[in-house]
Amino acid sequence: MKVSLFIPCLTDQFFPQVGINLYKILKKAGAEVDYPAEQTCCGQPAFNSGYHAEAIELAQRFLQVFRSSEYIVAPSGSCTSMVKMFYPEIIEDPGLRELLHDVTSKTYEFSDFLVNVMGIRDLGVHFPHKVTYHDACHLLRELKVKEAPRDLIRNVRGIELIEMEQPENCCGFGGTFSVKYPEISTAMVEDKAAAIAQTGAEYVVANDSSCLMQIGGYLSRKHIPAKPLHLADLLGQDL
Repeated sequence: MKVSLFIPCLTDQFFPQVGINLYKILKKAGAEVDYPAEQTCCGQPAFNSGYHAEAIELAQRFLQVFRSSEYIVAPSGSCTSMVKMFYPEIIEDPGLRELLHDVTSKTYEFSDFLVNVMGIRDLGVHFPHKVTYHDACHLLRELKVKEAPRDLIRNVRGIELIEMEQPENCCGFGGTFSVKYPEISTAMVEDKAAAIAQTGAEYVVANDSSCLMQIGGYLSRKHIPAKPLHLADLLGQDL
């Protein structure tokens, strides 16, 4: 099985260890992994900001870069959602219809890919800590991925998963939303941090670096001891 890594901008610039750990996880799982160096942004920031022409240009580039990949796997529900759910809305060129369907159908968020494509739930990882899990919006609402990351967490040796109250509530990041509406964004992350603190968990795990940046920043500023942890960093630490 051949897998091409799709590494989002935020991961590349601020959380490179997430991409490295994703590579290690997929190799451990038995995949042959490559990283197409020509890849750039998927176009989500431009799309969400109303720059649709620029987003379409990036989307078309993505299709060409990954056209020969067997599978495309990303450590982000948000960017995976952009490809799978929104590329079909913005790419209207009939000449790209077949390529569009092919690329979007083989693009996966990594927990979904491990559990539902490769059939892997146990990577032999040991992490003797209390954790809680945050459902990132696009992963849950657009891609309908809820149980796969929890299955992977529950199979970690020594771990204790404590569900927070309303784990599906948004953290308030939303990309440019947090910049345009900082007061609302802050109120939302305040509620999320309170739910995390109530669990007594040592770590809050999520599948999107953007959510973890938002949540981790607030936890740090308010001196709440729970630490943000990407699921790829949790699963890749012993590999």
